Amino acid sequence: MKLQETIEKIRPLDENAMECARKHWDSIAHPLHSLGKLEDMVVQIAGITGTSKVQADKRVLVPMCADNGVVEEGVTQTGQEITALVAENFLCTKAASSIMCKSVKCDIFPVDVGIATDVSILNRKIAYGTKNMTKEPAMTREQAIQAVETGIEVAQMMKEKGYQIIATGEMGIGNTTTSSAVAAVLLQLPVEKMTGRGAGLSTEGLNRKIQAIKKALDLHKPNQEDPIDVLAKVGGFDLAAIAGLFLGGAALKMPVVIDGVISATGALAAAALCPLCKDYMLASHVSKEPAGTLLLEALGKEAPLHCDMCLGEGTGALNLFPLLDTGLAVYHGMGDFGNWGMDAYEHLQ
Repeated sequence: MKLQETIEKIRPLDENAMECARKHWDSIAHPLHSLGKLEDMVVQIAGITGTSKVQADKRVLVPMCADNGVVEEGVTQTGQEITALVAENFLCTKAASSIMCKSVKCDIFPVDVGIATDVSILNRKIAYGTKNMTKEPAMTREQAIQAVETGIEVAQMMKEKGYQIIATGEMGIGNTTTSSAVAAVLLQLPVEKMTGRGAGLSTEGLNRKIQAIKKALDLHKPNQEDPIDVLAKVGGFDLAAIAGLFLGGAALKMPVVIDGVISATGALAAAALCPLCKDYMLASHVSKEPAGTLLLEALGKEAPLHCDMCLGEGTGALNLFPLLDTGLAVYHGMGDFGNWGMDAYEHLQ
């Protein structure tokens, strides 16, 4: 689907399905809403999928992988070669997220949207990395749209493969720099407030990172009212493709899980293109990165997990699945008050 067609397909959640899910929760033998966010997740997924018979057994992590030209500015601890190395390791269960996938019974489907070298994962390469945003726009507007539409295409592929829920992930050295830049523009907040140490920068490295972002923003003046312009000028192919995953999931009535700050920045860009798609997003954890809480607040999300994680790759999103599994086990497996020989709880004022 093209971008505009996708946006036009996104509709409000199914209120009837959510009400049925709430009534089912209230009917089973436990104090009302005593499972908190576990209940809320199931109700939200009912609204997303249009049925109170919620299932999330067939799940997939989609890491969008791309390189970023801004690494030339010394904003990272490692070089671009790590992007390709980790991308390949996704397929042989060596990367952290692929090891986690095995433990939470989740498939993994990495996509190359702009790695600087050729790799063996699904090839949807838009270019061999973005340009150095401190000197020229990271990509053209056409490339930004292509990256978003690649995310939409992959969401369609996952739907056709029978997946019921998508977790977002990424791999791209330098992408905490691009995500900080995009988030600073879209939220109109100071660069210093949105920028962290990423994969272990020194104080000197953090200062270089902040200055590189400021230089790029001063040079290109991305338009806050035009998310595609922001992605094109200071974003990354992975960020834009993640935005497409969120939009595609919403259009296809699939829940999509937010990971950390990079994934949440992609979610923010998607929400700027279509605010309604926020209803189709599930928060997983609060990233240790400075922008983690701010991004979730902007999306109107409360994450159930606080683990001080900042690894990326989808590792935080994957840790939501055990919580969802336990919630669904109770939702489907517990008897009602009559089965227990007790009176139902009532909603009291």
